[in-house]
Amino acid sequence: MYEIIPKFRNFVKNNGSDIMLLVAVILACMFSFSLGYIMAKMEEKEALQYEVPQYEESKRETTRIT
Repeated sequence: MYEIIPKFRNFVKNNGSDIMLLVAVILACMFSFSLGYIMAKMEEKEALQYEVPQYEESKRETTRIT
């Protein structure tokens, strides 16, 4: 357990700029998603209305075999 902490500190020291870049990209993605979500909630649209298609009956004459 005690060996992991120094290794973690060294990893953070060696890769600090990459870690900060990753955190900045994640925060930018989260911010843009939340901004889009809020804007979509504010925009009022009419609800979608579904219509049932009405098919024309076939104009073919049916023949009966007797």
